[in-house]
Amino acid sequence: MASLEFWLKTIDEKEWLWLPVNPEQVSVKSSHGYEDIQVTQLGEYTVIGEAVLKEYSFASFFPRDYHPGYCEYESLPDPWATVEKIEGWMRSRRPVRLDITGTKLKGLVTIRSFQYSERAGNPGDVFFELELKEYKEVQFRQVETSGSGKAMVITGEYRPDTKTPPASYVVIPGDTLWKIAQRTLGNGDRWREVYAANKTVIGKDPNRIVPGQKLVIPS
Repeated sequence: MASLEFWLKTIDEKEWLWLPVNPEQVSVKSSHGYEDIQVTQLGEYTVIGEAVLKEYSFASFFPRDYHPGYCEYESLPDPWATVEKIEGWMRSRRPVRLDITGTKLKGLVTIRSFQYSERAGNPGDVFFELELKEYKEVQFRQVETSGSGKAMVITGEYRPDTKTPPASYVVIPGDTLWKIAQRTLGNGDRWREVYAANKTVIGKDPNRIVPGQKLVIPS
């Protein structure tokens, strides 16, 4: 079974973070809204509401140095620069994309809490805890009045999904065409399309891609 990859990306995918060390576990909280109502002569009863947005939490660390025993790739990002990147996403007040490959845990989330620290005995490593909450795009209904005075409802999205495949992609260590297709197109089985668009760059063997190569991503 392939190793899981934990990704956080901005909506436009201009910035991204592949966690260098996988969390030991991911906690998912899913529930419904409930309201207890007291009615005279009838007593208390419960109204079951709509599903509440899911909450995700996990912990790991950003290592200073590469270790083959637990690091997912060799070209590690600077731990404190990574902290600044996540805090910048929080300050932007915009959702990010969570994508845990090989699972159904993916989609837009907001970063609700980000705690980090250094620990004695691990100089340069930054340990962190992240709490995320599922994000749903808000839809509004626009009401217009016709000449006859009859109201007409026009549905429209307030925050449309702006995800579009990036025009290009730079290969990083550990990449395969399947992984690249999964990250950029949302479907690893489309790796042949990526290969066809970059055959002159990659060569005859689709398994031979080199970190630093710039690939064209088909739409």
